[in-house]
Amino acid sequence: MKSSLRRPLVLLFVLVFAACAAAPAAAEQRFIVRTQPSITTLFGKVTPAQIIRMACTLAGCTVRYGLDDEPSQLFLVTAPDSANPLTFTTLLPVLPGIQHVEPDLVLRTLSGGDATGAPPALLDTEPADFYGSTVPGGYLRQPANAILGISAARDQYGLTGQGITVAVIDTGVDPTHPVLNGVLLDGYDFTRNQAYGSEKGDVDDSMMYTVDQARPGYVNESTIAVLDESTIGALDDSRYRAFGHGTMVAGLVHLVAPRAAIMPLKAFGPDGNGYTSDVHRAINFAVREGAKVLNMSFSFAAPSQELSRALERAVSRGLVPVASVGNDGQERLVYPAALPDVIGVASTTDYDSLSSFSNFGPEVAWIAAPGEAVVTTYPMGTWAAAWGTSFSTPFASGTAALLAEVDRQVSAGDAADAQGYSIWISPEVSRGRLDVPSALEAYLTRLGLR
Repeated sequence: MKSSLRRPLVLLFVLVFAACAAAPAAAEQRFIVRTQPSITTLFGKVTPAQIIRMACTLAGCTVRYGLDDEPSQLFLVTAPDSANPLTFTTLLPVLPGIQHVEPDLVLRTLSGGDATGAPPALLDTEPADFYGSTVPGGYLRQPANAILGISAARDQYGLTGQGITVAVIDTGVDPTHPVLNGVLLDGYDFTRNQAYGSEKGDVDDSMMYTVDQARPGYVNESTIAVLDESTIGALDDSRYRAFGHGTMVAGLVHLVAPRAAIMPLKAFGPDGNGYTSDVHRAINFAVREGAKVLNMSFSFAAPSQELSRALERAVSRGLVPVASVGNDGQERLVYPAALPDVIGVASTTDYDSLSSFSNFGPEVAWIAAPGEAVVTTYPMGTWAAAWGTSFSTPFASGTAALLAEVDRQVSAGDAADAQGYSIWISPEVSRGRLDVPSALEAYLTRLGLR
């Protein structure tokens, strides 16, 4: 009975796609397709690669590449822009060997609240030594450091993240920044399918500047960077509105865990746009290359079954995923922060109230951390102040690296529970505002080391 139903459905599918393919296409649509491990036909066993090729022959789509480790059962395919996406997601699964189809969603790194002017910490340029690098004093003396107890925890417990790798899925990181280059791994650029997760290739030499002319200025609505006027003007363009995002995130991980290795996984362009498929590949890369903590300073409204599966696999391999809750100022579920075992991070002011731009809700916001006017690294060897849950998140990722230094086997759930020993702020955040010494003390006590 099932086979008799499948034949007319497949024929209908072919007819629909033949009609779609006949129209000229100006662009392409992207889909993530999962196949069965294999199917058996009259001609023998058919592999996933053969299954997806046959399906795309019928559907008029093009197989781009596998998204899992070989042999892959998950593939990125593209279809003509004129094709109906609902047709793909509903009819493609009726073809033999196809298990699941979903759109390859466009994601954005998070823009935050409006910057309110250069904070005093950004103007504090007195040189200070920080684990072999010279940094402006404001980086170490900024309010977030004292609020979270970062330096106090390091002094009390002597933990620096040594031996732990934090994967940062973002716009890339500037590998030449003098404060970060000693802890950066090569990573990978999934936007160009090439080695090294650098974001410097997103700008050209004309955007470089002379250091002695630099001053704080608005790069976008949520970032003030120390740049000269010509560079600020060049970056104040929608094509570059997220440039520097990954370098800023990495600098905050480094502030908490200065000896942790940072793995830059570039899945977003300088405009802040990226695809689910590239994030998926970045998660797999982090698992394969031995990362322990996964920083995801982005969110999206619609859940992705395949991204959920990738994170479940990462957690089963021992990774601790941390994600931003978003900047819509609403109580809403966003992903991946709302997924099980992901530590969702909201933003607070320097006075322990929830930031007006931060999303909230106990089902998505596990903890919170300062996310307003935090001072951090910026590309081209300079510094910036930033606003947004994107910049609250790396404080929790860095803390997870410290916990992993205590116990390399710390699980995602254990890391979340430890960070849950925090400062109560409101029912809008499940466990309150992160306190690094309390998180470390709780976990050491659990292990019987205190």
